[in-house]
Amino acid sequence: MQTIDLHIKNGNVLNVFSKKFENKDIFINDGKIINFENDNYQPKNVIDATDQYIVPGFIDSHVHIESALVTPSELGKVLVPMGVTSIVVDPHEIANVSGADGIKYMIEDAKQSPLDVFVMLPSSVPATSFEHNGATLTAADLHQLYDEESVIGLAEVMDYPAVHNQDEDMMAKLQDAKDHGYQIDGHGAGLSLDQLNEYKANGISTDHESVNLEQMQDRLTSGMDIFLREGTVERDLQNTVQAVTEDNADRFSFCTDDKFISTIVEEGSINFNIQLAIQYGIKPETAYTMASYNAAKAHKLDQIGAIEKDYAADLVIIDHPKQVDVKKVVKAGKEMSEADFSSKPLEFGENCVHHHLKESDLQLPLNSSKCHVMGIIANHIETTHLEMDVPIDDGQFVSDLENDVLLMVDAERHHDLGTFGLALVHGFNIKNGAIATTVAHDSHNIVAVGTTPDAIYRAIEEVTATNGGIAVVDEERTLATMPLPVAGLMSDKSWQAASHELHAIEDAFNQISDGVDFDPFITLSFLTLPVIPTLKLTDQGLYDFDQQKIIDVEVANNLTPQH
Repeated sequence: MQTIDLHIKNGNVLNVFSKKFENKDIFINDGKIINFENDNYQPKNVIDATDQYIVPGFIDSHVHIESALVTPSELGKVLVPMGVTSIVVDPHEIANVSGADGIKYMIEDAKQSPLDVFVMLPSSVPATSFEHNGATLTAADLHQLYDEESVIGLAEVMDYPAVHNQDEDMMAKLQDAKDHGYQIDGHGAGLSLDQLNEYKANGISTDHESVNLEQMQDRLTSGMDIFLREGTVERDLQNTVQAVTEDNADRFSFCTDDKFISTIVEEGSINFNIQLAIQYGIKPETAYTMASYNAAKAHKLDQIGAIEKDYAADLVIIDHPKQVDVKKVVKAGKEMSEADFSSKPLEFGENCVHHHLKESDLQLPLNSSKCHVMGIIANHIETTHLEMDVPIDDGQFVSDLENDVLLMVDAERHHDLGTFGLALVHGFNIKNGAIATTVAHDSHNIVAVGTTPDAIYRAIEEVTATNGGIAVVDEERTLATMPLPVAGLMSDKSWQAASHELHAIEDAFNQISDGVDFDPFITLSFLTLPVIPTLKLTDQGLYDFDQQKIIDVEVANNLTPQH
């Protein structure tokens, strides 16, 4: 009689190949499924799953851990109990701050968690050639990182011009991933069908940037695998899930991309995506398959994602398939408990905030009141391109609280270069004060917005003093600060402490504003991302995605600004 680790009996087990539940037992040893029939086994542990349902562990197809504002090991403490047993990560954010050392920090910290953290190497560090970020990663720099066991491919390629122009270093990055037999993720925001086909021809096989059904159809036509996204701000699933049918569902999986720890705690991760998909009409068996096997297949992970012989025993036990009510999680053949999550974040010693911005820099001189203004789109990372008449006092812009037009700044923070850009934004509804953060995609400089130069500057001083973070001030005092000393991106505290601090930040924002129906902090962090349409702010000035160039804030004087 063979002694084995675990026997799960009497469960309704999802067969992801037939998309049907089958009543059978599961026999597990050494972290793998070894059989479905009793072959004279003596189990050390038994789980009775009578009247329950067993599905493969959930997989997040694309996520930036840094956006949760906690380290990988802390995030694992939250995700695994929700049924998420594997995530495919792009450490693009910390790489843009600290380069290869930042990626290695994420890999090492993740090893403390039972959560499988598969790493896609950042393809675009920096994201654009004209911004100032903290590091540069060439194909040669990435090559050595393929030796890391957790690395499985090349992360989202967001530099379409580099692919189109056959840039030598970009081509080397793509070829290196293909030579290793690995997958390459895409980032097709704003791309046409012809451009998506060009990506596909160069080996880029996935995309997660669809925000409507027309874009979904283009990606289906191009032959890409598609990740349906639902993050803190990127609320895209409702507008895209209707593209999924039983005939094409094998092309779809789920991702969160960017999601605050507080949002994850409140609503969930991939388990929430599954709930939404079922709510919008996807069959439960199909939704669970999308959340597991399809994600694994898209990333060429052939040992996870199915409840099948010789697959990893990553399983989720639930009572009701339509409710995604996770009761037990088995990871690598072991039932998870609190004892499996006793780690602390690894130390990150580098100070990543260096600048000499002055309050006097926060003056926007105007000759004309007609200006280009970034318009926030609630719960999306794109912006609208507005042209608005704004108030001028003594040749300087002053906040227009009635029409909700405020000053915004993006200031370089990595090498103390002194570069900064100023622009105008509509949609924050701030009435008294400012917010600032060192989380500013993708170069992660300091970004701030507020009603007066004084308030903006004081918010920036707060995040500088904490070696990075998020701060909220009113016109007189600091209301709340969340330190993010790990590269200016993540807390070095527990997920509980980080979530508490984030709630305090959110409450403080409500004190200085009339309230908004989106997360203001993650929205602010994306207003600096020039690879997403349409107007964005960089440390070089206001960037027009449609024209692919820096433009002046004044409509009548459309020239490249100098600092």
